[in-house]
Amino acid sequence: MDKKDFKRTLVTAALPYANGPVHIGHLAGVYVPADIYVRYKRLQGENVLFVGGSDEHGVPVTIRARKEGCSVQDIVDRYHNLIKTSFERFGISFDVYSRTTSKIHHQFASDFFKYLNDHGKFIQQESEQFYDEATQEFLTDRNIKGECPVCHAADANGDQCEKCGSTLSPDELINPVNAINGNPLVKRKTTHWYLPLNEYQPWLEEWILKEHKEWRPNVYGQCKSWLDADLRPRAVTRDLNWGIPVPVEGAEGKVL
Repeated sequence: MDKKDFKRTLVTAALPYANGPVHIGHLAGVYVPADIYVRYKRLQGENVLFVGGSDEHGVPVTIRARKEGCSVQDIVDRYHNLIKTSFERFGISFDVYSRTTSKIHHQFASDFFKYLNDHGKFIQQESEQFYDEATQEFLTDRNIKGECPVCHAADANGDQCEKCGSTLSPDELINPVNAINGNPLVKRKTTHWYLPLNEYQPWLEEWILKEHKEWRPNVYGQCKSWLDADLRPRAVTRDLNWGIPVPVEGAEGKVL
């Protein structure tokens, strides 16, 4: 077969955090619909690849480890295996089910960051971030809770309010505290690498709003709401001790 005639459909689904088991809501809302689509494609004789994996680097994983008093590695090993077994028993037909602590993922993510950094796609910005003086650590999004500035729910996360769905930043929370121990927080300066999404807004508006109106209404509407609110530079590094180390000089103690 000529390479130009080769076609393959790549299907993936949201990576579950390896901080707990999957439940029927996960299966019904995400993985069963994807599996049905993949099986349909296979029945049509199409070349389709169904790829998934456990997200083992999210902040919820580190929170779970602290709550259970064990290492993060213990948590991700336990729940990755549990999640993978659950999918297998339920008949979800992944061709590949991997994990973000795998060597190939670490290498690819590191190489991808270096490529973009070498081509000037990131900007470095100094900012003030929340710091817990008692535990001597910077805290990010899900490690911070506070009052939502939109609906005033008392326990909004530092990246999103689960009650009203608003996308937030920790700075927008009212009376932010450490989500684990309730400690009050102070601000300290730190430097991070950012992807300047605002520079790509005109292109994204053209590509999404004009060229892809056939997308499902909820997907199209969510993208439109982000664009209507104006995109902002998004940090791609964090001050954490668990994750893929930032592969450049001057980034000690930071992860992707």
